Amino acid sequence: MTECKQKDAGSGAVMSWEALLSRARLGVSGAISPPIAGRSEYQRDFDRIIFSSAFRRLQDKTQVFPLAESDYVRTRLTHSLEASSVGRSLGTLVGAALMERYPLLTELPLSPSDFGAIVAAACVAHDIGNPPFGHSGEDAIRLFFETHPAGQQLLASLTEAQQADFLRFEGNAQGFRILTRLQSPDNRGGLQLTLATLGAFTKYPRGALYKGDRRGISTRKHGFLCAEASYFEDVARGLSLTQYGPHHFARHPFAYLVEAADDICYHIVDVEDAYRLGILRYEDIEAVLVNIVADPHILPRLAAMHDDQGRIEYLRARSINALVEQAARHFLMVEKAIRAGLHDEPLLAEVEAAGAMGALRTLGETRIYMAPVVVEIEAAGFEVLAGLLAIFSSALEAHAHKTSNAKDRMRLKLIPAQFLELNGGVQEDPYERLLRLTDFVSGMTDSYAVSLYKKVTGISLPGG
Repeated sequence: MTECKQKDAGSGAVMSWEALLSRARLGVSGAISPPIAGRSEYQRDFDRIIFSSAFRRLQDKTQVFPLAESDYVRTRLTHSLEASSVGRSLGTLVGAALMERYPLLTELPLSPSDFGAIVAAACVAHDIGNPPFGHSGEDAIRLFFETHPAGQQLLASLTEAQQADFLRFEGNAQGFRILTRLQSPDNRGGLQLTLATLGAFTKYPRGALYKGDRRGISTRKHGFLCAEASYFEDVARGLSLTQYGPHHFARHPFAYLVEAADDICYHIVDVEDAYRLGILRYEDIEAVLVNIVADPHILPRLAAMHDDQGRIEYLRARSINALVEQAARHFLMVEKAIRAGLHDEPLLAEVEAAGAMGALRTLGETRIYMAPVVVEIEAAGFEVLAGLLAIFSSALEAHAHKTSNAKDRMRLKLIPAQFLELNGGVQEDPYERLLRLTDFVSGMTDSYAVSLYKKVTGISLPGG
């Protein structure tokens, strides 16, 4: 049975930028390839992610509004591309300042755009592990293992650390698994991204069974599963990340930039989408975004525009620009403290527009995320994901224990071969078998999950 082996906790001094910018690739041994003119290793990371099947599936995964009928509303794919654009700007601004601050960096084969490319690649992948129906999909998977009799039975033979992977199912950890194992599975290290990109991607550099006493944004969730713990240790060792305890490391500093880019896009564009769907009025949005921009000349500019849609698009662009500048400036103020392990707070909680961002979050929580169109479909998502997990876990377990009937065998045929053993059998290790099940279900798009659930439950039939 796969175990989550723990190594002795180490300690580290201030993390060095030279190590944090490592171009070494996970799973690739030997000398690092010399840089190619015009295409850095970090740009290659971005390209590998963009062309992956897991990234393409984000086009039909919920951002905020599940199964939206409007083709304007963002999906996880468009959100990831927008976050990547913002992340590239943040990383490039920061990179230029760091190269001026630390002259030794100018001796490396680096330019400010390389910093931006690292953050952009991590941003474009940041939601790649999200299940159908957004964050409610994560809750649905957790709840299945916590409360459903079938889910509880499936966990019974696992270790405490392995159980935590499912009881605390986390899209960030699933994302690390996708990047390092499920995509290009014949390669050790999966997509074999650079250590710098994988470090920036991992916002929560700890395992699911965390019993430490450090408190900060980086410990709020977990970023890798037991199955990939050794992979993240390779990443952490290659980047010389400070280790605080078993399966618990310091964040890569660029993870704060990835987090900021995600938060900027998430909160700003949610209100724009909500306006297009008629959930928010222009007046609701103007009052908040004007405070983020904080430009005394903006109100006359808005008054001169012809329609509210154009005003919101202008406010969105100005707000994102203001937050990028503030986040980059604040990062440069605290980067030494971050590298020393003395600072672990999100950048946007401490910028000049922090109060306005708080008001924006409140608007989202009270008016957008509780809107009937969101809540009704997310509630249905609980039934869909729990139903699929119960149905397919039953078929897998019956086959593994040689008790399957005709219905089980038929359902097993609906599971793609990559989620089973290569010889067509079922994984014997119960932990690995359960990982394959959650890989299958969490990797579905919203529409496919609904369609498959209807078919296997008899709600709808092909050709009906």
